[in-house]
Amino acid sequence: MKCNVMKFSFKLNSVMNSSFQHYTTTTCCVYDQPPARSEIFLSLLSALSDINQNEPQCSVSTVCPPNHFSIQLRSGTANIIGPKICFDGKTIMSHVMNNVGRGLNIAVLNGETGAVEKFGYLNMRDGNSNEILAYLKEIKTGRIVLVASYDDVAEKLTDKMREIFVEMGSSFITSVRTRDSWVFAGRAGTEQKSLFEKQAVNDAKTNVYEGWPDMVEVSGCFPRTETVVKN
Repeated sequence: MKCNVMKFSFKLNSVMNSSFQHYTTTTCCVYDQPPARSEIFLSLLSALSDINQNEPQCSVSTVCPPNHFSIQLRSGTANIIGPKICFDGKTIMSHVMNNVGRGLNIAVLNGETGAVEKFGYLNMRDGNSNEILAYLKEIKTGRIVLVASYDDVAEKLTDKMREIFVEMGSSFITSVRTRDSWVFAGRAGTEQKSLFEKQAVNDAKTNVYEGWPDMVEVSGCFPRTETVVKN
């Protein structure tokens, strides 16, 4: 199965900065043909129903108060159906949009304006750990970070990477292991515990699918980053 690394970097978003494009050339890829679906997963295809990029309130049932953004994060389902990241009424990444990949799917947004600064996926199976770490370190303080797992994310997940997510507010990243499902919304550099995080543990006794836990999802109203007024 052929992996087209450069093709993916140009397909993501025209506003991506050059440093992230450079990063994707060595750690990200997209396949010519999607993985074959086993019959056991055919019933999961309803998860692909989100075909519109514009999605009012990201399907959040209540109207978000002022200075909050609606979000919906859904992890991938096993290694068959990709994740979804919706922010402020717009789907940024999804299986149907064909801009997700195996590993950590991540979107970085300006915490004050809500503008999407960059998005893509970090290849946690074949990617370069040093480059993945460098990318995470470059995320500026105050940026909103949205993450959804797909397939396995633990292979390249180092302790230093976990520490960065802890500093963004994650409580579960230290316990994420092979084939776990994980979604998270946090704020870079604040160390304020996030209320938007879920994990499904890979356990043969509780797995919903053959060798895989259920997908996880969080949604709600994420607070805007407060503007710091300098005297």
